Order: sequence, then C-alpha cells, then structure tokens
Amino acid sequence: MAGTTPASAEPATRPETPFHDLDHYVAMPRLSGLALSPDGARLVTTVATLNGKGTEYGSALWEIDPAGQAPARRITRSAKGEAGAAFAANGDLYFTSARPDPDKPDEEPVNALWLLPHAGGEARVALSRAGGVERVITAQKADATFVQASVLAGSTDEADDEARRKGRKEAKVAAILHSSYPVRFWDSDLGPAQPRLFAVERSAAEPEPGKPTTVDAEPALELRNLTADIGPALRFGEAHASPDGRTIYASVSKPLAKGDLRSELVAIDVASGTRRTLLSEDRMDYTAGPVSPDGRTVAVVVEPHTTPTSAYRCEVHLLDVETGQLRRLAPAWDRMPHPEAWLPDGSALLVTADDAGRSPVFRLDPASGEATAVTQDDAAYTDVLVSPDGAAAYALRSSYLFPPEAVRIDLATGETTRLGNPVERPEVPGRLEEVTATAEDGTPLRAWLALPAAPEGKQSPEGGKHPLLLWIHGGPIGSWNAWTWRWNPWLLAAQGYAVLLPDPALSTGYGQHFIDRGWGRWGAEPYTDLMAVTDAALQRGDLDPERTAAMGGSFGGYMANWVAGHTDRFRAIVTHASLWALDAFGPTTDMALYWAKEMDEAMMQANSPHHSVGEIRTPMLVIHGDKDYRVPIGEGLRLWWELLSASQLAADDEGRTPHRFLYFPDENHWILQPQHAKVWYGVVSAFLAEHLLGEERQLPKELGL
Repeated sequence: MAGTTPASAEPATRPETPFHDLDHYVAMPRLSGLALSPDGARLVTTVATLNGKGTEYGSALWEIDPAGQAPARRITRSAKGEAGAAFAANGDLYFTSARPDPDKPDEEPVNALWLLPHAGGEARVALSRAGGVERVITAQKADATFVQASVLAGSTDEADDEARRKGRKEAKVAAILHSSYPVRFWDSDLGPAQPRLFAVERSAAEPEPGKPTTVDAEPALELRNLTADIGPALRFGEAHASPDGRTIYASVSKPLAKGDLRSELVAIDVASGTRRTLLSEDRMDYTAGPVSPDGRTVAVVVEPHTTPTSAYRCEVHLLDVETGQLRRLAPAWDRMPHPEAWLPDGSALLVTADDAGRSPVFRLDPASGEATAVTQDDAAYTDVLVSPDGAAAYALRSSYLFPPEAVRIDLATGETTRLGNPVERPEVPGRLEEVTATAEDGTPLRAWLALPAAPEGKQSPEGGKHPLLLWIHGGPIGSWNAWTWRWNPWLLAAQGYAVLLPDPALSTGYGQHFIDRGWGRWGAEPYTDLMAVTDAALQRGDLDPERTAAMGGSFGGYMANWVAGHTDRFRAIVTHASLWALDAFGPTTDMALYWAKEMDEAMMQANSPHHSVGEIRTPMLVIHGDKDYRVPIGEGLRLWWELLSASQLAADDEGRTPHRFLYFPDENHWILQPQHAKVWYGVVSAFLAEHLLGEERQLPKELGL
C-alpha cells in the first residue's frame, strides 16, 4: 500500500466531477431538515458547509421559495452556525445557535434560542441558559413555544442548575455516578444532565421602571419546567405539541427489572404540568407522532419487543385522545411507515416507508385503511410538510443519483418539482441500474448497481471489465435507498469500480416475511442472499468476477467478517465498526437490553464470525473508532489481534501481514470529521487498488507514513 502515485494529489485541472477529488467531495454543501411557515409562504432548510481549514462543517439557515420562482437565499450567518428551525404560529422563526449574543459580548456563548422576526430584521437571542437549548417545538395554531433542554439531575431550578454546572467546570470534574441503564448512547456519555421539556413564557419579573429603550424592545422570556420530576425518561423519545398548544404528547422511557426499558406515551398538560400516561404495555414501545389538526388524534409508532423467535415489527396506530381507543392504521399494508404530517382537514396521514429500494411518500386513509403511493419516482423522501391548503407537500428527496434536495409534491397528481435549492445537483461519474436475483428459498432479491461512466457509445470500459465492490448495508433493519455521504459509491465509481448495493434478508421495504426469514439467522439467509445477488451481477458482461471485494459497516461489517470466514471468492475485504465476537459484543454495546432480546446463546454462537478466524485467507482492512459505543472498540481490537494471530494470513516471523487496521481515536460509529473522511477513503482506495488492481498508491500524507 506504499508507492509513489498519490491517491489524492492536487489536480492540475478542475476534476471531472466532485467525486474525482476528495477535497471537492468533502466540500460539497449538505442539506438537512425543513420548516414551513404557517401561511405556507416560507420554506427553510439547513445547509452545512465546510470551513476554511477543511476540518469541520458549519450550518446556516436558507430560505427556499415554495412556489419555485425565486432563488434560495441565506438568512443566517455566523461562525458557530444555526440549526433546528421552527416557525411560530405568527410566522416568527426560532432556531438554536451557539453564536455570541451581541448584547452580552462578555458571556461565554451557549446553544441559545434565537428568534428571527417574521417582519424581517436581525436575529436576536430570545432566551439563553447555562446548559443550552437542544430543540424547539412550536404549536401550529397558538402562541405557544416549547424547548427541550438538559438540567443536572440534582438541580432545584435554573439558578441552581447554573451554579452546579459552574462548580463542576471550575473543579474540572467529569465523573458521573449512575444508578440506571443505559450509561452511553451511540457516541454520547449519558449524564449527569437529563433532558426536560419547558414552556417558553414571558418573564414575571418587571422591567426597571422608566428605563429608556427602543420601540422594538421585547419582554424578557423565561422557562417553566413541565417535567421537573421525569428523571432521564426523555432521553430517547419524541415530543409533539397539539395544534392549540395546550398539550404535549411525548414518549418516555420506563425502567424495568434487570436493566430493561420500555417506551410509554404520555400527555403533558401545559397549564398545570401534570402528566398522564396514555399508553403503557409490557413488551411494547410507543413513540409519539404528529397530532391531527383538530387535536383529537395522535399518530403513534408501535414496536413490539423482539425475541429470538419474534422479529422486529413497526406499525403506525391512531390514538383517540378522548376515548383512549388505539387502532392500527392500514393493517393490510405490509410496510413499516414513518408518520410525517396530517393533511389540514385530517382526512389522511402522510407517511414515508421503505419500498423495494425506494422510500416514497404514501397517503394513509384513516377511514378506509388504504395506503396509496403519492410519489412514483426512484427516490427516498424525508421531512415531509403539508401546505395550509392541502394541495401540496414539501420534502427533502434523495437517491443514489443525487443528494438531498427540497421539492414540492402535488398531492393530487404526485408530480414532484425540484425547487430553487441552495445547492445545484452534482454530476455523478456514471449511471445507476438495478440487478435482480432469486434466493435459495425462491425469494426475489434486488440491488442497485452504480457503474462507472463508460466510453461514449459503449457499455463496458476500454480493454476489460469493471472490478466489483459488494457493499453491505448496516442496520440490519434498513435498505440501500437514499443518498449517503459516509458510504458514497460514486467516489469508487470515479476510480473505475462498479459498486453493488443489495438488500438481503432483514432489509426493509419487502414485507415482514423478508425480515422474518433472516431473524436470528445472520449467517444464513443474509449471507446466501448476498452471494446470490453477487452471482447475478457477475453474469453481466461488464463486470470482472476475478476482481471483487466485499465491504460493510456496523451490521455490514459483521457480514463482511462472516464473508471473510466462509468464502475466499473476494480478493479483499473492508470491515468498518464491525461486530466480531457476539457474546462479547452483547453486554458491552450501549443498548445491551435490545441485543439480549435478539439472539439467545445458541444463536450467538452459531452466528458469531470469530469462530471462523482460522478460515480467513483474504486480506482485511479493519476500521474502528474509539468513541464508538454502539459497536465498542473491543470488537475491533479483538478482530485485529485474532487476524494477526490466528488467520491464514497471520503475521509471519518478521511481523508482516497483508491485513491492516485503520484506527481513529476520536471518531465514533461514523467517521464524521471531514479530514478523517478523506483519510478513510484514501486508505480504502489504496487497499483496494493494491489487491484488486495490482497498483501501489501513496497513503494520505496526514498518516505520517
């Protein structure tokens, strides 16, 4: 993997596409989130851009014309960035930012609540607190604003919380004393702070009598804690305000025996702060969804707890808040919907759901129970919002051909129009096709195939066939159906590789049976499905069966490890944040309570890749971040040691091995820092080039090798 040909040398001319140069790739702006004003006239998104040093992304709010006539315009700008846009009922725009308060330049900035008036002008701090603000929630039809913010568990009020934070900071104490589970989540250490829901209200303190001020001076705001006694229960849930602002519906965690949890649905009365449990049942999780326009119905995501013999399920139910009646919506529809928004008249709920490698918008009719696809293109939709007249919806849309972009959807025809976005679509270096296959048990299978651009008028590259990369998605409950910045096939397609993106057993979008057939059988149907789709793809005349590699992260990394121990058909394997020894992984992952319900001891032993280390004869690139709490670093460390000590390519008498270990001390389950993303792709490219192309490429110079 060492040589003299740089993999990311500075180009002499403009690269053919942004995917031909890593500096250009990481600099591509990225959209996330949407907010729509109550009158439907303003649409706001968040755009992340790379800073001048190329070491982190900063975000800003942009306004998009819902009519598609005017170009997008930036409405916030600061070094700290802005996010979390939410419109108030009067059209004011709230957001969060850690930029300095111009009225208090000597105070240390925190993530405060800011307000951009609907009539225009500069944004101002609406409210600031020592622990910052995490999220803004507004009511659709009332002057009611709420925030989620964290307090130290022992705090009695806001002043006490500020004093306790100051004490910990000055004493340089980071210790946390736990009395419950979990203690970590993805890449975050939980505690000692706990989230609370607050009502944002006018301060009861009287202004100084007669003190001169300008005509635009606003009354001071303060927070009223609605959930002072809730403990850590809001850490993983959702919260939605009723349109009249009188009630908040939230999902809360209830601790159970032996470290288990379940999620309940509660209603919080805003006036009194009293909390009432609406849904609570053993071995069942309830997550709050949007509230109907008349306030009488709440969409609820219902997820029964799994067992080693009962696979994951996800359903949308409707809760009548007056009678307490709960009924499943569209019970005959075999998909897993995510509730997005109600139509203004309450006649239907719009949802998104994975569906055969796409994720369309669907209309669910509460009266008939029917599910109807609204969008018909090969794309995935998120952040769906509905115009006040119910004629259109707005959403972010992406596919493997383009990153997220804001669109308008005609709800009568399903026609989708790209709006004037802050960013133009990038040109991808190739084309996208579908591959179909049949599993060993006769189940239909499919995959996306990203192919490099071929010479004009030809389907295959000059002088041969494309090497093939099998990419295995994580989850495993998931699908390759939307743009991804972390695993982007076009970076490899730009180098001449074809990238296969299959959905094996356990993938979503193919019905419950497709998940059931792989449940507790990770090394069986998911593996044989992957091999069947790979075999089908290699029947094409433009792919080279002698030059293939397998790659995956998280569950995809698990599958890459399993592949390594059960076939030598691939020339190289890349395994990122991967599960290796399932018995050790289970108790050390951040949410062991879920894993304990997924596989029994016999299943763990039968499906654990580490038992087959002695059969591995394929060079492996192991990648792991030390701050990964979902798949702890111990999995990567053990995998690396056992590859060097027990695989067919173990270190020789001089310590040499073709295996490699790319370790990130300060990254987590994902490689998020842009400079590290460049290193990731640079090392992966060099490893693949060595073993598939017979080329030596210089490793990223930042590695110091």
